[in-house]
Amino acid sequence: MDTWVLWFLLLPSILQYPQPVGDGLDEVTRLRMEALAKLQEEEKIRLEQEVEQLVLKQGAWAWGDLLWSASQHLQVWALAGLLLLILALWYLRRERRLRREEHAEENGGANEEGGGNVAANEDAGVNEGGNDGNGVENNNDDGNPQEGNNVAPNEEGGIGNEVAHHDPQDDMGRRVMERIQWPVQDLEKGCRWTTALMEKFAFYFRHVLSNSFYPVLKPAIGVGSAFEGWSPREQDVVYQVLIPMTPPRGHSFHVEMATAGQTRVRNFRIRVQQECTCGSEQRGKNMLCFLHRPEEELRSNQDPSLLHTLCTDSYLDVQKTARWFYQLVRAVWPALPHAHKWHLVLLPSRRSCQFKVSNGTESYRIEMLFGVQQGNSDIFVSSEPGPYHTSSTIWPETYAVAEMKFFNYIARRAPPDSLHLKCLQFLTRLQLGLGFSTYTMKTIVMHLLSIVPPSWWSRRYFVTRLKDISASLRTCVEVRRLNHFIVGNQRLPAEISLPPHVLTSGKYNLFHDLVMDPVAHSQAISQHIDLHEWLEEIINDEE
Repeated sequence: MDTWVLWFLLLPSILQYPQPVGDGLDEVTRLRMEALAKLQEEEKIRLEQEVEQLVLKQGAWAWGDLLWSASQHLQVWALAGLLLLILALWYLRRERRLRREEHAEENGGANEEGGGNVAANEDAGVNEGGNDGNGVENNNDDGNPQEGNNVAPNEEGGIGNEVAHHDPQDDMGRRVMERIQWPVQDLEKGCRWTTALMEKFAFYFRHVLSNSFYPVLKPAIGVGSAFEGWSPREQDVVYQVLIPMTPPRGHSFHVEMATAGQTRVRNFRIRVQQECTCGSEQRGKNMLCFLHRPEEELRSNQDPSLLHTLCTDSYLDVQKTARWFYQLVRAVWPALPHAHKWHLVLLPSRRSCQFKVSNGTESYRIEMLFGVQQGNSDIFVSSEPGPYHTSSTIWPETYAVAEMKFFNYIARRAPPDSLHLKCLQFLTRLQLGLGFSTYTMKTIVMHLLSIVPPSWWSRRYFVTRLKDISASLRTCVEVRRLNHFIVGNQRLPAEISLPPHVLTSGKYNLFHDLVMDPVAHSQAISQHIDLHEWLEEIINDEE
């Protein structure tokens, strides 16, 4: 009974299940299943990517820590290596310096003693037998002649060109010379051009001033560094000329020393005095005597006297004369043939006439100095500015003409490969900004030229001569004395003419300020140390 009841209850479910599944219901289910599977796949991919990124980050952090640690160690080792390298270089340089000092002591310190003798300048000067002077013997002690005799071509020993070409000292001189900044302009060409221009100016000056009572202008004389064959400037070279002046008709010049009894500076005044010209009137010349004619008649019939145009209190005035030169140049320039192709620009100056001429591709800067010759000598009183402030009636004594003649004298005696001007150019450029004047370096070089044979200024001895100049400067600073090369020098070539008061004068100390000012002396010592270190650094770099 119970069994039948159970079957009765199960019969409806058996009849209803399983029912057939329709096509629509089956497609929906399939799509749902695919969407679910796709979602699951995307979730799986996202989880895998997150895991990979996490693993990469952990690896990068680990590598970063490792690299940072390694770089720290490398920096420490690099710093240690650099310190060791610096220490080694210092030790090598110290050893090299000690060897040089020992070598100098063994040779008796000849270079320094020779420089001291030159620097003191007590008896230095040019003589016709310069090769036999005491300064040359000092250089013999230094060993230069022996080396020169063994290596220099065409001298004793007759060493061939191949050996001379491989001369270490010659190579050293060549390498040091390559570091020098030479003037951009061709100095020889510039001097020729300036001289030609001055000749044209002189022709028109004579024409304009022929019947005036202004100073008579003589042909210009090229002076200064450019006409000596060198220049302290790399660019914008200044071509200086000195124009001698003589008194006009009815006047005379009297040069009077303005600093009598002083040895620090040598300044002068030019007193202008009127002279009687009554005899000229009687000979029919068209001129009235300034001394014996009434002032009203002179004002009405004659141009004013020089005393009333370019003088102050009967003394020729430098600044008034400079303004007069500017007026002359401005008035004459249009008549010159150069005016058609060259452009003139006047430059300001109170004691000279400066201007620049250019044609678009070339330019020349020219400075006209003017002065009065002392007798028939090569010494003038000129408008050249001095190292100290001077009044408008002060005319400093200038030795520019005598110095130019000295350099020309050396150039004629020196061999073609002489580098004395290169030495001057190099050290002049090197000391710029240190406080030593260009004239100081020039004076030391002139003293050395007067005692060192011209053949010892070749490229082989270039570095040695540079050291000589530096040693001479050091000695001068230490003893606070640098004698003027011209004043009191009785051993100059015969072609250089000096007036008696210059020839027999006592020594003129260019370092007088160092004697009077201990602070200036200390500064000069420090400045020479800087100069010497720069020079040694250049030489050591090339070695």
